[in-house]
Amino acid sequence: MRLVYKSLVVFTAPLLLLTCSSNNKDKNKAAAALPPKPLDTTALLAYNPQKADKKIDAVMQELHRTRGFNGNVLVAKNGKIVYENAIGWADYLHRDSLKIGSQFELASVTKTMTSTAILQLMERGKLTLDDNVKKFFPDFPYEGITIRLLLTHRSGLMNYVYFIDDIYRKEHLDQRKGLTNADAMKIIAERKPARYIAPDKKFHYNNSNFMVLGAIVEKASGMSYAQYMQQNVFKPASMNHTHVYSKAVYDKIPVDVVGHDRGQWRYSVVQNFLDGPVGDKGVYSTVGDLFLYDRALRAGLLLKKATLDSAYVPRNPMVHGHFSYGYGWRTFTAPGQEVIYHTGWWHGFRHIYLRDMKEDVVVVLLTNLANGSLLKLDDLFKTAGMPVVRKSAYNGNGDTSDD
Repeated sequence: MRLVYKSLVVFTAPLLLLTCSSNNKDKNKAAAALPPKPLDTTALLAYNPQKADKKIDAVMQELHRTRGFNGNVLVAKNGKIVYENAIGWADYLHRDSLKIGSQFELASVTKTMTSTAILQLMERGKLTLDDNVKKFFPDFPYEGITIRLLLTHRSGLMNYVYFIDDIYRKEHLDQRKGLTNADAMKIIAERKPARYIAPDKKFHYNNSNFMVLGAIVEKASGMSYAQYMQQNVFKPASMNHTHVYSKAVYDKIPVDVVGHDRGQWRYSVVQNFLDGPVGDKGVYSTVGDLFLYDRALRAGLLLKKATLDSAYVPRNPMVHGHFSYGYGWRTFTAPGQEVIYHTGWWHGFRHIYLRDMKEDVVVVLLTNLANGSLLKLDDLFKTAGMPVVRKSAYNGNGDTSDD
């Protein structure tokens, strides 16, 4: 009996190990199958102004005093807001003060969200990055332009903003009603403007790439760009104060923040027909919602990790050893450092949205006075504990300049 008992023990132990291993694998599979947890927005957006980072506040107040910074700012570290402020006017003519919840036209920061939408549609099998634009728009007048080339600004397209603006001015067309993306695509198909350069020859940043991508989002999803973004990007990321507003839909964009151009208050900008196409611009948001966007991306609420990582890969030659462009994101890379960011500049709005992937620092600056104050942010970057993200700060070898 004793020998039999020992044998049972010998044979039972491996079975227990196999059973435990199998159970663990099943648990891991079940955990992997579960959707990511929604963001705890109450905790993420919690902020006590009395505990504001005093060094960052001193930098921002100096930037306001000496450079005329006018806008909203948020700095977060390790998922916690350490500083946020609304500085200056929302509409100088009416002396309306900015509020921390003020919605700004994001300008080209919108491109990061259009990229997210395109990559989602790729994950869902609605398109591939090597699909030709002609698959969605057969009358598109250019050969060899793929979604991948649009995402990386390597399509060689002309800038539709200048081309269509020239048509409207020369032909005295109505500039009050906004164009749709479909309208812009039709004009390009009919007029066949000359390309800037052949596809995939070089990086050439311009709005046409992401206006076309916005049109492809609509074709591939069967929804308007605004509907798609609301259901698939803004809602999952708990971005409750973010919307797509197009002059093709709204006679007056329903936000209170007015863009002021030429660095002077007397030049407020009235939206026109070019505020109709979306994808390259057209998203309106707040500093808080852009922080939530960062957390949603990090949490896997919008894209799989592998897909998101692919978006951050530099896909153009490096500038000054550090700077490049991925899929809808500007990149700064160095040993042990990675900042994924985008700038924006449109109709009196100028922004920079930065995400330090290594140190988990988020910096959001949204301004409605395009006066160049965002070109003087070295002190803010250093105080926030992230690299100086400014191309002229580095020489061709990636070393910091002496100036």
